[in-house]
Order: sequence, then C-alpha cells, then structure tokens
Amino acid sequence: MSLSVQWMTMAAMLLSGIGMGVVFDGYRVVSDELKISRWWVPVFDLLYWIAATIIVFQVLSASNEGEVRTYVFIGLLLGIGAYYWLFSKIVVRLVHGLIRLVRALIDLAIKLFVIFVVRPLLLLYKLAKVLLAFLLAVTMFLLKIMVQLVRPIGLLLWWMIRPAVRPLIKWIDGWARPLAVRFRLKERTTIVNNWAIAAWRRVFKRKDNG
Repeated sequence: MSLSVQWMTMAAMLLSGIGMGVVFDGYRVVSDELKISRWWVPVFDLLYWIAATIIVFQVLSASNEGEVRTYVFIGLLLGIGAYYWLFSKIVVRLVHGLIRLVRALIDLAIKLFVIFVVRPLLLLYKLAKVLLAFLLAVTMFLLKIMVQLVRPIGLLLWWMIRPAVRPLIKWIDGWARPLAVRFRLKERTTIVNNWAIAAWRRVFKRKDNG
C-alpha cells in the first residue's frame, strides 16, 4: 500500500471520527429534547454504534479496500478528539437552535392553519346555521300566509260540493255500517266519514254544521 493511500485513509478516518462525534451529539441533544425514556437509551445507543461501525467500514473499504491497520484507529481517535475539543459546543448549540427553529416553524404553521382554515370554516358554519334558521322562519311564515289565503277558497269549495258529497258519505256509511256490525266494532260511524270530518277540522279549523 502506497504512502498516499495511507494518508488518504487516515484523513478519511479523521473525518469519520468527526462525523461520529457530530451524529452522537445531535442524537444526544434530540433525545434530551424529546424526553426519551431511559429504558430506550441503551437501544438507541446500540443502534448508533451499529450504524457508525457500518459507515466506518464502508469508508474504509472505499479508501483502502477494507484493510484494518493501526493508523485507522489512530485516525478515528484523532477525529473524535478533535471534534470534542474544537466543535462539540458549537454543534450542540446549533442543534439546539435548529430544534427551536423547527418548533417555531411548527407553531407558526399551526397558527396560520387556525387563522386561515379553522376560523373561516367555523365562521362559514355559523353563517350557514343563521341562514338556515332564517330560511326556515321565512318558509314557515309563507306557509301560514298561504294557508290563510287558501282557507276561504276551501270553505267556498266545500259549501259548493257539500250537497253532492253528502249522498256519497251516506252511501259509504250505509255500506260500512253492516261491516261494523258484523265485526262487532264499538264505533258505528264509518272510518271514512270520521277521517274526512277530522281532516277537514284540522285543516280549516271549523266544526261541521251539517
């Protein structure tokens, strides 16, 4: 293995050590912010070290075809030490700042959603309720007016057709009375006659004088 390859491998391990430090600090800060249970910490630590080992060996394979030498570990240790000596505090502050920025953006998005989506929908819902109540009141008012207008016409029609309807009612009564007697019904008047008179009284609010 040439000297240039060795130096390149050592530089790659140095950068890998710095990257491991960055990822570890970021993971530590995020876990503290998210209040991860202590029971999960060993699991995430194990996942971190498995992922770090795989990535380091991938880098090592790309740089010197996977040969493990002493300078590989020296490069990793130097990278990790240099990171914690020079960059650890800066990275921790940056991660905290990013978390605060993400939270502020989420809060802003929620507020904008409430202002531009939720509140207009609530306003439309209230307006729709008021409009439906108004339309229902107007409809009932118009129906009452129509009934009052139609009532005289109905009374006039009844006065006109009553002489012709009486024989029909008497015929129906005479036809239904034997059935009532046969089936021993308590009411002797026919069902049709009673229903017609009751419906007329309900609609026109008057008693039959016939």
